[in-house]
Amino acid sequence: MTRLKRAIYVVIALSILVIADHATKIVAIRGLRDTGRVYSFLGDTIKLLYAENTGAFLSLGAGLPPGVRTLLLTGLNALILLGVLAYLFVAKRVPVITACALTLIAGGGIGNLIDRVFRDGRVVDFMNIGVSIGDFSIRTGIFNIADVAIMAGLFLIIIHELPWFQKEAYPESQK
Repeated sequence: MTRLKRAIYVVIALSILVIADHATKIVAIRGLRDTGRVYSFLGDTIKLLYAENTGAFLSLGAGLPPGVRTLLLTGLNALILLGVLAYLFVAKRVPVITACALTLIAGGGIGNLIDRVFRDGRVVDFMNIGVSIGDFSIRTGIFNIADVAIMAGLFLIIIHELPWFQKEAYPESQK
């Protein structure tokens, strides 16, 4: 795939991801935050509830001093995203699965970075998944579409690096 073709695909995918992320966040603000409602589906397996996260994944770093938090979660994040995007646009050869993974990560990162810049360092979260059996209950943290994209990208990278995938995807390397 040429760099231009890859760049077009990346820009389209990034646009779709950022638009979907922010459209769902607007719905969450209007339908959850502004109303105070919590929605529950499939016997409480899926919950929609409004939260604002000042930290990173699972609120990591939320307790840092505001200046340090801004530097790490906005500044460092922006630099990392610029590096990922530069690689996607400039590298001569990028395996398709790597390009997909990095595009998902970048799209999610951009979605959350936009929140941090325009929402005073906070990210809108609104989804929660879990199961309860008797007294036992396990739930995820509260997340958003951008977080799903980031995790899907990381999952693709991990899968891509597994030895069995390498044998299937690149049989010529086994000779």
